[in-house]
This record gives sequence, C-alpha cells and structure tokens, in this order.
Amino acid sequence: MTPQLVDVVDTVSAVRNYSSGTSRRLSRCQVERWGLRLECPTPEDPFADSEVTWLMPELGLRLTHHRPRSRHARSGPSVLSAVRVTRDGRSWHTTDLLLGLAVPGGTTARIVRCEEFAAAVAGRVLGPGDADLALRTVHRTLEEVSLHRHDLGAWLTHRGIYDTWPSW
Repeated sequence: MTPQLVDVVDTVSAVRNYSSGTSRRLSRCQVERWGLRLECPTPEDPFADSEVTWLMPELGLRLTHHRPRSRHARSGPSVLSAVRVTRDGRSWHTTDLLLGLAVPGGTTARIVRCEEFAAAVAGRVLGPGDADLALRTVHRTLEEVSLHRHDLGAWLTHRGIYDTWPSW
C-alpha cells in the first residue's frame, strides 16, 4: 500500500515539507480566520514565478494558483483540491485526497485528477471514507461555484472569505 500524500507546513519557520521529502521556504505564511495563506517561489518551474495556496480546513479544500513568470503570459486556472487538514500547534498537516476542480475564471469549472483518484481508490491508497469525502467535497464545491457563475471571488465572499483571490 502506497502512503497518502501528506504535506506539513510549519507556521513558525515558514517551511512547507512535502511528502516527497523535499521542503520549500515560504515567502508568505499567514494564519487567517478562514485558514492558512501560503506563497512560495517556484524557481524550477519555467512558466510560474510562484505558487499561492490557501488552506481552508472547514471546507476541506486547498486553493492553488500559479503566478506566471511573464506579466504578459496567460494565467492558468485556479485549482480547488479536496484535502483533509489537521492542525497540531504550529504545524498544519494536509492530506491530498487526489480529486479537485480547475476553475479557469469566466468559463465552466471542471473536475480534475479523476484518473489519479480512481487509481488511488483501486490501489487502496485512499480508503472508502477518504474517497467519499473527496467526492462529496468536490461535488458540493462544484455546485456552489456553479451557482456563483464560476467566479471564485463571488464564491469566496459567499463562504465568508472577503480576501482577494489570487492575492498579489
């Protein structure tokens, strides 16, 4: 059985440790009333300058956007991923449930990572409880985002999060 993908963010040292064994220093790590706001440079990515991530534990979601290197480049979609977030003092543990939504803005959101999710369920990397949680979270979120015309800003405001997305 392959272990689940669990990242750990240390809010005091502002370091994100990935399940792959790598770690990354965060340029921004701020606890908010709705969750945790992160930003880190992505020097290995030829197209993205940095990654902005919001962890929203009450919603079971991680919201991610990659800021393009060129200010003239077209921005990719934001991705809402189903996750299980637990807090242990200064550490935030995020278990990736391998299913999400790509929200390009201005067009319909779509479910992503279906093949990876199906393989994880078939291989028992994700148990039935986590699989159900991922499906419920993604479908609930898709319905809510659809009701707000696929506008993440409007959806976030509806959820009581008044910060601008993406925040830069």
